[in-house]
Amino acid sequence: MLNIILMGPPGAGKGTQAKMLVDEFHLPHISTGDMFRDAISKATPIGLKAKEIIARGDLVPDEITCALVKDRLSKSDCANGFLLDGFPRTIPQAESLDLLGKEIGREVNIVIDLFVPDEELIKRISGRRVCPSCGASYHTENMKPKTDGVCDRCGSSLIQRKDDNIESLTVRLANYYKSTQPLIDFYKAKNLYKQFDGLVDSSTLFESISSFLKEKM
Repeated sequence: MLNIILMGPPGAGKGTQAKMLVDEFHLPHISTGDMFRDAISKATPIGLKAKEIIARGDLVPDEITCALVKDRLSKSDCANGFLLDGFPRTIPQAESLDLLGKEIGREVNIVIDLFVPDEELIKRISGRRVCPSCGASYHTENMKPKTDGVCDRCGSSLIQRKDDNIESLTVRLANYYKSTQPLIDFYKAKNLYKQFDGLVDSSTLFESISSFLKEKM
């Protein structure tokens, strides 16, 4: 059984790997961001509470996030494994996940971390361009539009997201490492942690992770 946490900094290609892994191993992809959006849109008790907190500009407390995760992991589609993305982010969350995993028989047994040097992460993210009209994505190096700065689909001018500039990225990465290093140590101590080289192309990375997971099955 594969009960996986997938970690990685912004720009490491986590989304691409998550999609390929859930398809390959037939796992539910559990994203806390998606779960909150779903709970809020359905106006569930947790969703209403989270909406009120977010509207105030506050961070959602761990107990609410953990309750949401516990509810999702308890569902029948997680009985044969899952891929958890975006959680835990802190040691208290990791400890809560440990407890609830034991309680419902869904203990994490593999933690995958994608490592990419900061220089490459900044190059990847700062080169992103998006179309504000249709949402199409481009990159200044490896996915250029036919006409520089113009969307191929609808002809709108492309923009760089506010958080994708180098200054914002430097802060985001520093915050990420500050919160993530204790998690790495936590899962290393449990002998669950495995790091992969995220510098290789996505297909090669996927093959490496897949081979590792198949050995664990």
